[in-house]
Amino acid sequence: MEAWRMACTTSLHLSFKHHFLQFASKTTNTNTNTKRFVKLRRCCSSSSSDSTTNTNTNTNTRVSNNNRNNNRRSSSSSSSSSTSDRDAIRSIRLQKVHDLKTKGFDPYAYSWDRTHSANQLQFIYNNLPNGHTQQDSVSVAGRIVARRAFGKLAFLTLRDHSGTIQLYCDKERLSDDPFEQLKSFVDIGDILGACGSIKKTEKGELSVYVSSFAILTKSLLPLPDKYHGLTDIDKRYRQRYVDMIANPEVAGLFRIRAKIVSELRKTMESLGFVEVETPVLQGSAGGAEARPFVTHHNALGRDLYLRIATELHLKRMLVGGFEKVYEIGRIFRNEGLSTRHNPEFTTIEMYEAYSDYESMMNIAEEIITQCTLAVHGKLTIDYQGMEICLERPWRRETMHNLVREVTGIDFLQLGDDVKAAKEVAARAIGIDHDSKGGSSIEACLSVGHVLNEVFETLVEPTLLQPTFVLDYPIEISPLAKPHRRHAGLTERFELYVYGRELANAFSELTDPVDQRRRLEEQIRNHNDKRAASGSISEISDGKTKKSDDDSYEVTLDEDFLTALEYGMPPASGMGLGIDRLVMLLTNSASIRDVIAFPVLKVQQ
Repeated sequence: MEAWRMACTTSLHLSFKHHFLQFASKTTNTNTNTKRFVKLRRCCSSSSSDSTTNTNTNTNTRVSNNNRNNNRRSSSSSSSSSTSDRDAIRSIRLQKVHDLKTKGFDPYAYSWDRTHSANQLQFIYNNLPNGHTQQDSVSVAGRIVARRAFGKLAFLTLRDHSGTIQLYCDKERLSDDPFEQLKSFVDIGDILGACGSIKKTEKGELSVYVSSFAILTKSLLPLPDKYHGLTDIDKRYRQRYVDMIANPEVAGLFRIRAKIVSELRKTMESLGFVEVETPVLQGSAGGAEARPFVTHHNALGRDLYLRIATELHLKRMLVGGFEKVYEIGRIFRNEGLSTRHNPEFTTIEMYEAYSDYESMMNIAEEIITQCTLAVHGKLTIDYQGMEICLERPWRRETMHNLVREVTGIDFLQLGDDVKAAKEVAARAIGIDHDSKGGSSIEACLSVGHVLNEVFETLVEPTLLQPTFVLDYPIEISPLAKPHRRHAGLTERFELYVYGRELANAFSELTDPVDQRRRLEEQIRNHNDKRAASGSISEISDGKTKKSDDDSYEVTLDEDFLTALEYGMPPASGMGLGIDRLVMLLTNSASIRDVIAFPVLKVQQ
């Protein structure tokens, strides 16, 4: 029996070699580029005899079914394809890789000479009549995402970065062996190179009329079902590479994100700003109030923090003589996850000497409208079923007035009476002291903190159209200049769209003595909060555990204060969340949709 199998293998191998040499001889008069395609075609044209002789009849049946129906297997949680099916497909494809390598062909190529993208071909030959062939020689490459075979014809759908193009594979043109090898060895998911002429079918499908091909990368795992796609939202985030293959619009979203970032840079440069880079690892996490990530530098023997803002180093640039600077950078905050929060996110921060926060409102309108026009070509967009109008100018209103509009409470009349402020706030929100919201109000250290709590709870959700919220309390704005007309307030604004903060800006504080006092006060308040809770929270069974909310340390950035003492010019600054801007302009409900690889919980 074994001798018979060896004889069959040898016979099939010699038959393949004979047919291949016949095919090669037919192409000796073609140009050099075509000769190379014929050579490359051999990479996927080895005989299937190894696969046939090394697997039993049931396996051969599974291979055949896999070639026809591979793309109908879904990898989502509701998929009919089980783990065992996936492993079986992988095993079969590994055998194909082995068979190709045994014949001396590499299923993982080094390069491919591509002449056109799929979209370029669709554009160039758009007017070719149905049923006609154009003899131009073209070469394409991409992933096979669909396949159909009908006797002597096979149709493959090839997708590259630009779109899709059909590969029209005719047995008479490829000859018997290459055609059979295409059907046996090429699976959905493989990355293929193909050359040939251009043909438009009778049904109007523009195609590459294949004369030669090569497997450039052999895919070992099946793609999701083409009818259902990848629907498991958790798997989409964890395996974004599969998400982009199964759902091409996802890749399109990230191209839009790149376009938005490019437009931001162009607008900033047109306004005379210079892009700079500042440290990610910092000696103290400053520029905002947020829990930092802490790491340890072995050579220096000290702890360092991943930055929670780029602010303090950009201000150092102003001290050094730059008058308009900005940075697009990654920010890290060791806080919760939600549809609007990811532990690492991207912002653009900018600082302009000799201007105040009014200037930053104008810049915010300019850069966002330019990005909107670049993406949509208009300033009225749809977001989550709501029409958002970004036509300038945008509404500008103080925090106090907005709270009074929604609640009827004028916090300016309460002066410094924190107790009274807490009582009216609790009634307005409709909570008691024992509830989570009640404890949040009770923890407020000033009237300004109570005002902000009411604003965030009751007012933020109502700010659907773009609104600049002005003049925040000084207690919650340690880096902003005191308001020139209203005591206890600062020249600060936050921009809200669809109830979400999009940007935060100040007339920057330049007085080093006042800055030191406010930062020290911020640290004292934080430490008092830690001490009040003892960083310990009681749980129901009488045991205790550390509270993570306030257990981190806040330190003073002495070097920043030293820089201010050398003198920083009057300036305004703004930070804008790029992820949230992309969410708005791509109609994405979750921040995870616009971050290619979001942070997720560990799979159980």
